[in-house]
Amino acid sequence: MNATKNSANEQSEEANLPRWMALSIALIFWVILLPLVHAGIPWALSLLAPRYGWTDGRPANWNLLGLTPIALATICLLWLMILHFSRIPRRVKLERTPTYLLTRGPYKISRNPMYIAELILWFGWAIFYGSIIIFFALLVMAPLMNKRVVAREERDLEA
Repeated sequence: MNATKNSANEQSEEANLPRWMALSIALIFWVILLPLVHAGIPWALSLLAPRYGWTDGRPANWNLLGLTPIALATICLLWLMILHFSRIPRRVKLERTPTYLLTRGPYKISRNPMYIAELILWFGWAIFYGSIIIFFALLVMAPLMNKRVVAREERDLEA
């Protein structure tokens, strides 16, 4: 019995990270991975088809309007990053869904402000690059996020 109990304690300790390590991993996610996915992929997709509105490698004035949703979504994501960093506990369990629930900031308005901000980013890139491919990717991503990711997270939170 004690061997089983000690084994369970060792496993739970192995599955926990100290706060500094969790912050480091989170920083890599927020500063490297998130921009690669939500800026790098739209840029790469924009190279696959014509960029409407662009001449001589420069965007038209209407393409520049796409920078507004990009800036707003980026500000929102930075705000969310700060909110999440402020809630990281001393020890962090390695789980898909955080053990804490945020209810302030953008979370007062939506249960999923991060996904909304990411979709707004893609919308902004579609306008900026004048890219039908990016817009199509946005139309595919939105229902997938809702049906797969959001539904899974809500089940995890209810459990």
